[in-house]
Amino acid sequence: MNPRTLFVANALVSLIAVAGTLLLYDRQVIRPARTIGVVDLAEVYRVKEDEFTRRLTSARTEEERQAALDMARAFSRQLPAALAALPAECGCLVVLKASVAGPTPYTVDLTEHLRRMVETP
Repeated sequence: MNPRTLFVANALVSLIAVAGTLLLYDRQVIRPARTIGVVDLAEVYRVKEDEFTRRLTSARTEEERQAALDMARAFSRQLPAALAALPAECGCLVVLKASVAGPTPYTVDLTEHLRRMVETP
């Protein structure tokens, strides 16, 4: 085989290997590191507060009142745990939505996911 052809073939294989490795590195390391998850904690809290108020004001028996209080207690335990679990689930930094000036292509809204995490049956 011609040495020049061998050199071009080796260079082409090296170029493809390097490009593939860089693409994989970009997809697996760089892009996830740039992702920022945002949560509207005030909205999640406000929805639960409204639900608690509605349950408490419509309660006719002591059991219904106790169930509303139990729901509020469960929420107060679930919220910190859910907030702590969010970064591991999305593989990203999680910040409050109010602290982000504007959306970016790397911003992911996790508010609905957080709301589902703290729902009580």
